[in-house]
Amino acid sequence: MLPDRILVVDDDLSMRQMLSILLERSGYTVETAASAEEALGQIEDNWPDLVMTDLNMPGMHGIELLTEVKRLGAVSERDVEVIVVTAYGSTRTAVDAMTKGAANYVLKPFNNDELKMVVRRALGRRALETENRMLKAQLRDQYYFGNLIGSSASMQRIYELIDRVKDTKINCLIVGESGTGKEVVARAIHFSGNRSAGPFVPINCGAIPEALVESELFGHKKGSFTGAVKDKKGLLEAAAGGTVFLDEVNSLPAAAQVKLLRAVQERKVTPVGGVSEIEVDTRIIAASNANLEALVEEGLFREDLYYRLNVVQIELPPLRERAGDLPKLIRHFVRKFSEEYDRGDLSVSPDAMKVLQVWHYPGNVRELSNIIERSVALCREGIISPADLPDKITDTGRVPMALAQEEFPDDGVNLDVMLGEVEKRWLLAALEESRGNKTEAAKLLQMSFRSFRYRLAKLGLDEITAD
Repeated sequence: MLPDRILVVDDDLSMRQMLSILLERSGYTVETAASAEEALGQIEDNWPDLVMTDLNMPGMHGIELLTEVKRLGAVSERDVEVIVVTAYGSTRTAVDAMTKGAANYVLKPFNNDELKMVVRRALGRRALETENRMLKAQLRDQYYFGNLIGSSASMQRIYELIDRVKDTKINCLIVGESGTGKEVVARAIHFSGNRSAGPFVPINCGAIPEALVESELFGHKKGSFTGAVKDKKGLLEAAAGGTVFLDEVNSLPAAAQVKLLRAVQERKVTPVGGVSEIEVDTRIIAASNANLEALVEEGLFREDLYYRLNVVQIELPPLRERAGDLPKLIRHFVRKFSEEYDRGDLSVSPDAMKVLQVWHYPGNVRELSNIIERSVALCREGIISPADLPDKITDTGRVPMALAQEEFPDDGVNLDVMLGEVEKRWLLAALEESRGNKTEAAKLLQMSFRSFRYRLAKLGLDEITAD
């Protein structure tokens, strides 16, 4: 690693020489300038990591240099720390330097060890801030919506919706079967939008014990219940300036639904045991793998809360309806897990690709990810073969049983009619099995309630199956 570069700016030659020797002995690369104007010329050609400048100099003043360095740094997206050194110290000048962005303020005459400590701290803070920016950039790259995998028409609609809501505070509801990637979409909205610098706080509402839901979401005051030994900030407040993702929001108990409605409407929360409200600037994205409309009709979910959360709905299709995206998804997961398991450049054999493309994936993208991870871990050669895939894929038939046919008819087949008849038969069978309950029938067929209702209407079965 190259040593940090420090630019010393002082109109006193002896001071420049003394600081150069001191800092070079500490392992830094040092350059000097006799004026602020000369320093700015050097900075434009070769940016330093830190500027150490005298305050009172002929021409441009040290505070003016500080201000210009910070301005140029902002324009060029560079972060340069500045330390002001002067023999004329006062509280006012110190405050002025610090408010304009100086990392520190050192008075002459100074102790050499103290000066070196100030330099180390300034460069250490710069390195930490640089690392934080890199990590945030990696998160943005990882979750930016362009990196969601798939080019099908349904995914294109999702990309468009993400792009339209990412820079707003509008509440979103993401619906879809388990494993379709609801949290991935929520992260894409957050990290591609103007709230990406704020926190992203995912909450699995179904995993929180009912007695603790309100405390976890809204916080509590010391002594409000047994075990509340100190004040605790709720997760909605912790997500201020960012996004909170309420997964399985359908699992919230009735009391928590009431308080969440207040938080969504007013952007305010009241901690358990508290008497005053706390304002929260938090975007809310909710998700459900259950049909919230049906739960509202059954009285299990508040209708007013449903409409507050469902301002914009993003419906994720099951993987079986995204057959064209499978090859891209498969290659994506192979690359991902090959790197994770240090397996080099693995590929998928044509036979294995065929097997993977005809499986119906009841667990959706999550199931595909697990299958590929297993195959990468178990693969002995440089290519994944059918032998590396789970038995459930290779042994139970490579097409859904409903579509299997031993021989192709001599006179051909009307595929649309055949598929329509198969679809109609299984829709009616599912309704019979569920005793007419459409929500349960949709679950048996591993599809969303909305998709199930659409298919009934398409085949003219909605009237004869009306509840």
